[in-house]
Amino acid sequence: MPAAGDTQRPRRVLGKGRMEAFSDGVFAIAITLLVLDVAVHPPGTPLEQVLHAWPAYVAYVVSFLTIGAAWLAHTTLTDRLAHSDSIFLRLNLLLLLVVAFLPFPTRLVAGALQHTDAERVAVTFYGLTLLAIRVLGSGLAEYARREHLYSPPGEGEEPPGEQRRLLPVVTGYVIAIIIGLLLPGVAVALYFGIAIYLVVPFREVARLLFRRS
Repeated sequence: MPAAGDTQRPRRVLGKGRMEAFSDGVFAIAITLLVLDVAVHPPGTPLEQVLHAWPAYVAYVVSFLTIGAAWLAHTTLTDRLAHSDSIFLRLNLLLLLVVAFLPFPTRLVAGALQHTDAERVAVTFYGLTLLAIRVLGSGLAEYARREHLYSPPGEGEEPPGEQRRLLPVVTGYVIAIIIGLLLPGVAVALYFGIAIYLVVPFREVARLLFRRS
């Protein structure tokens, strides 16, 4: 007969409302902070200053799309949740930690793209941060699936498929990070391409276009 201390306690089930509100706030603040580093600097004419600031525009767009993609995935995940638990909340905090950190490497990339000595370090650091956001987001979704935190899928509704896009995205980031050690500008272009891939629903767009035609 098992001792009273050996009896397994039932897992505490938590609501998801406060977690969603807090997460949305962190995403909103992080994505807003990105624009603070977009600025023009003398010398030069106003047009020359605007054109000279192109690295800041590139870094802003890539980071905005990356945070936007993370928010879209997070929203899809939490909308399917029936409830949460304490481990899920802590994993979610870890994801938000990296999302809130992204403005810093974004600033480094914006300031380093025109300076050869620093751009390799900045672009590599940037890529590792982008990769961490994606891996942590997928890990959060996988934990929810394994612990049965999702609501049962409705009729005709597909189960969550976050993991299907993980391998190509992680592979793309790893390749871009390696390329960035030699060609930082090419790596940033690849980060932009990955962000587009994550944000644009190509299947839905194609379905709409073919439906209209």
